[in-house]
Amino acid sequence: MEMAGTELRLGLPGTEPSSSTSTSKISNKRTSSHMNSNDEPPPKAQVIGWPPVRSYRKNILEASYVKVSMDGAAYLRKIDLNIYKSYPQLLKALENMFKCSIGVYSETEGYNGCNYVPTYEDKDGDWMLAGDVPWDMFINSCKRLRIMKGSEAKGLASL
Repeated sequence: MEMAGTELRLGLPGTEPSSSTSTSKISNKRTSSHMNSNDEPPPKAQVIGWPPVRSYRKNILEASYVKVSMDGAAYLRKIDLNIYKSYPQLLKALENMFKCSIGVYSETEGYNGCNYVPTYEDKDGDWMLAGDVPWDMFINSCKRLRIMKGSEAKGLASL
């Protein structure tokens, strides 16, 4: 009694089975002829676009953006501190940006008598007068700027 109709075999439909495949047991194990002693995983494809472009550009430009707010102004601005080389350049830009008069910093009196005073928050979270520390130290420690009314900045004077 032959059961050709229900026999399991490998191959495409309509082809004749070979004698070895229909009678031999099918195994999931690789035989030594299928194994290659030089088996190596395929080389990994190079990831294109890594690191992300945004970080890459940021590192190249070495931008140091900080938020700037002004008392009484309804909007914030963001500036790159690295485009300025000194306090006077920065203060002139802030005056033009916010249409105000900041004045000149004095080591003995700070911004005494000015309507607006530039202050900044350092990395420790302390608010200080812009001009209290050397420019390079300011650039590295400034997290954000705030142009305060002169009457509110009395406690920040470096006296």
